[in-house]
Amino acid sequence: MKNIYLTGVAGSGKTAVALGIALKLKKEGCKVAYFKPVGSRAKFNGGEDNDALLMKEVLSIKADIKKVVPFTLGASYLSGLKNQQQILDIINEAYGEIARGTDLVIIDGASFPHTGASYGIDAINLAGFFNASILNIIKLENDLSLDQAIFFNDHINARGLEVIGHIFNNVPRQLMSKTDGIFKPVLEKMGCKTVGVIPLRAEIASPTVSEYYEALGGELLTGEDGLGLLVEEVIVGAMTLESAFSYMRRSANKAVIMGGDRADLALATLETSTSALILTGGLYPDVKVISRAAEKGVPVILVHSDTYTTIEKISEVSRRIPPGDAEGINIAVENIERHCDWQSILKSIESDLSS
Repeated sequence: MKNIYLTGVAGSGKTAVALGIALKLKKEGCKVAYFKPVGSRAKFNGGEDNDALLMKEVLSIKADIKKVVPFTLGASYLSGLKNQQQILDIINEAYGEIARGTDLVIIDGASFPHTGASYGIDAINLAGFFNASILNIIKLENDLSLDQAIFFNDHINARGLEVIGHIFNNVPRQLMSKTDGIFKPVLEKMGCKTVGVIPLRAEIASPTVSEYYEALGGELLTGEDGLGLLVEEVIVGAMTLESAFSYMRRSANKAVIMGGDRADLALATLETSTSALILTGGLYPDVKVISRAAEKGVPVILVHSDTYTTIEKISEVSRRIPPGDAEGINIAVENIERHCDWQSILKSIESDLSS
């Protein structure tokens, strides 16, 4: 049996890649299971990890969701935690149930590779624990993203673990040429194999308003029916009213963060292509803003944190594919088939099974 551990930072699209690989290799006759040893607590779905819920349904996993994702943690997880061995025992027992009768277990990493390091349940320690090969997903923002991938690759090698390769995921159109002409050659020169370059597809890369609302909490003042709208860009409304209108018109499907007391800017924003207004500081907006947003079907989320804290919270928000999203699921598989070297992964599985 083969274990593949997917790593990457929040928003890199690990689960979409895991979904695509799982369904593609299932087509090729492999018995594939999904396991997420360290999950995240969700605001909705009864607090269960959303990624695990998706994979459990799509792969028809019969095990209880608590086995698919046996351990969850938040930002203050160290308070009252069990000892390390107890946690590893829980994770290992759940893995045994998930892995039974399969050819491949795709192990999905936590929000960041370092998550859980205080208790030895970070990505590298768990990959070693399960003797898993690592597939790293790169969230490409700038040149420093490549430095991070190389640094991580060197650390994995120093620990004696196998790296299948790296996938550049959700690459914006303006960075595709640079990825092929500069990033890939530099990565290869540093001994890091590229096994895929997946272009950005808004349908599965852009978060929905609901996902921002889940991350921020706060109060939904209007626009419940618009929670499924995609957010392709986030803008901080710190500009003057004079410059705002022309700028806002150039950005489509955006979420705009501003103080609740900026009624003039909010009303101007609502006359452009806007997916959500996020009002900070706990300041309730003018009734005209709520009324116009309701007419436009634009969700308005009121949060009590300041603008800086709000931006920090949403920086880790990423798109999740819901179980019933047939289009999103098909795109995830298509991305693997068209843009990744899935054959090399299949060969490594077949090699392990025959040895």
